[in-house]
This record gives sequence, structure tokens and C-alpha cells, in this order.
Amino acid sequence: MAKVQPLAAAVSPSSSDDQRSQTAYTVWMKSLVFNGNGCTVYGPDGAVAFRVDNYGCRGGREVFFMDRAGNALIRIRRKGFGVFRRWEVCRCAHNGGQEEEEATPWFTVRRAEKGGAAVAMHGGAGTCYRVDGCCARTSEYKVSGVDGTVVAEVARKQTPAGVVLGEDVLTLTVAPEADHLLLLGLVVVRGLVNRSL
Repeated sequence: MAKVQPLAAAVSPSSSDDQRSQTAYTVWMKSLVFNGNGCTVYGPDGAVAFRVDNYGCRGGREVFFMDRAGNALIRIRRKGFGVFRRWEVCRCAHNGGQEEEEATPWFTVRRAEKGGAAVAMHGGAGTCYRVDGCCARTSEYKVSGVDGTVVAEVARKQTPAGVVLGEDVLTLTVAPEADHLLLLGLVVVRGLVNRSL
């Protein structure tokens, strides 16, 4: 299988060190499984790093975010209806091949005003991240911390020749101090919110 190479973010002279330390993932909002719903995440090396395969209907009530070996890392469940809808995200702990895998509550995502989403950590006090443009029909959005600092940006992927790829091929740029797995989980939740998974 051919590798997908992420495009380096545009570097401005004042922030070249910050840009070089960021990690860029390529997110293809398609499943690798025929007739499946999900997405595939390619790492900075161009190889498959993570995947989501939802064998049920699009926008299912429960999906699993897996590593390349198929081990579940995150479980995402949709709870509630209408205005009270939320997505609960749990970390999956592997029991060395045991039948049952434990899931520890991690964070919850709720819709917020102006088309955004608020992320609250389990056991934490209030919102810790905000996803701007979560409910919009655009492929470009940002994740910011409580202080307003942008920790991740998602945009349509461009080839080295400058050709912008389809709406389902995205580049996720993550700040070095941010939790990459959490932010990748937010990309999946956003896909579920907009029913693109």
C-alpha cells in the first residue's frame, strides 16, 4: 500500500521553531474496510497510525478508535437526544488478550453556542477545550484551550503542487505540548457530530 505524505505547515519566519515541533497527521474520512463507515489516520511517516471502522450505520451510537494493530484505544458513545446530546469518550485498557476490556471515562463533548463544541474532562472543573466550527459544514476548524491558545488546526490537505484535495482528506496539525490522542478523538467526535463517519 502506498504511503500518504503529510504536507508541512507553512512556516513564518517568527515562528519557525514552533512550526517544526508541531506534528501533522493526514486524516482520510473513509474506512479502510469495504462498505464500512469510519476514518483512517496516517502518521507523519505516511503509514497508517490509527483507524475507526464502524460496521453499523453512519453516525452510529458507539465507535472505537483503534491503533494500526486493531487494539481499541478510545470508545466514543453518543448519549441523549436533541439539545441534550453529548458524546462520552473513554480510554480502553487492554487486559492482555482477555475477553473484556476496561474503559475509563476520559472526557465529554457537548454542543456549544455559535456552532462550536465544549470539551470537559471527566472529574474536571468545567470546559477545558473548545472546538470552533464543530457543527459547521466546513472542513476547517480549530481546537483551543481555556486560555484561547490554539492547540490543533484541521484544514483540507494540499499536495506539494498546491492542489487542494477533497473535503474528506484533512491535515491535522497538533501543538507539541497537546495530547495527540485526545485531539485525534475530537476529530472523530466532530465526524460523528456532522455524520461524516
